[in-house]
Amino acid sequence: MEAGKPVLFIDFDGTICPDRFWRSLPPAQYQLLQDKLFGENLQLIGEWMRGGHTAEEINHYVSDMLGSPYEEVWGIFVRDCETMHVSRVLLERLAALRGKYVLVLMTGNMDSFDRFTVPALSLTDYFDEIVNSYSRGKLKDENQAAEFVRCAERYGVPLSVCTAIDDSPRVCAAFAAQGGTALQVTKEMGIESYLPLLER
Repeated sequence: MEAGKPVLFIDFDGTICPDRFWRSLPPAQYQLLQDKLFGENLQLIGEWMRGGHTAEEINHYVSDMLGSPYEEVWGIFVRDCETMHVSRVLLERLAALRGKYVLVLMTGNMDSFDRFTVPALSLTDYFDEIVNSYSRGKLKDENQAAEFVRCAERYGVPLSVCTAIDDSPRVCAAFAAQGGTALQVTKEMGIESYLPLLER
């Protein structure tokens, strides 16, 4: 991790991975979970992403909500975390950029990411560093994008020479407000659309 190279921050959910938690539940249960947990109880999700809850606690909540045995819900959750799809071709293209950039996977995520997804997908093989909001206690767009700024400073560069690729308009705005270059992923512009700019 050579000092002086600009940092390229890559988001996970919605940027390099489209998959969702508990996606293997029966459709009716999955929709109920989306409505109740990710629709009506976003405060709980936010607390989880900031380290306030464990995956076990949330899965007990989901088990009660669905009226399904905890062991069954937990098994689905872990398997779905371990089998999230990220293109190996994409990961290799990103890893090839490490000659020009420090490659940091900066994710707003849960304890399950570090415990199950990272090892199952061997993500440490492709990134110089992985920063998860769960262990930092804050989301990446909070406090004037402080997590981005802190990370860039550790590599000895200003945020103005760094780039973030993220699907969140809020994160992109916070990053750009601190002087960095933000490339927003949308349905029309996937991460692959931006890679030629970075590969030059």
